[in-house]
Amino acid sequence: MTDPASTVEAEPAPINISALLGEALSKSDMCWIRTPEFTRLVWHAYDRDAILLVTGPGEQQIPPLPENVEVVLRSKDAGTRLLTVEAKAVVLPPEHEMWPVAAAALAAERLNATDDQVARWRETGNIYVLHPFGMPIERPGAYAVEPPTTPLVASRETTGGRLPAHVGGRFAGRARRRG
Repeated sequence: MTDPASTVEAEPAPINISALLGEALSKSDMCWIRTPEFTRLVWHAYDRDAILLVTGPGEQQIPPLPENVEVVLRSKDAGTRLLTVEAKAVVLPPEHEMWPVAAAALAAERLNATDDQVARWRETGNIYVLHPFGMPIERPGAYAVEPPTTPLVASRETTGGRLPAHVGGRFAGRARRRG
């Protein structure tokens, strides 16, 4: 029999943040980029401890990134927020020696790739390299009490008029009458 007064809560086991960051970035090719002005869901490639993003015509449309951004990573298994880290964002110029390596890593992750994508990125796109630094803002066991909210802004991608027939009911009434 144990004495209840002697029961001490065990401290949680320490978390290897570097390993967790690397695993989260390598398992999921989606993350959120958060700045004071916007939050965007983006696809990325992970190579050499850096997050690689490509923007421009025909690619994800992201406003120019400030020097420091927050990267919100999700758990691939649960789909929930896993880590939020700060990262330094740098545009990689096409003449830089690492540009071909970054472009190859991004091209390998790109869904629905076209034959001219790397040439298009060189001409009209931007490749950003994000370098995470410091301790995570949020991590397992230390999340914000209230999840951050971002108001939705109407865009071309938003359904603005009548909803498609399969959403919400134009056919739902027919099914009930037949049944």
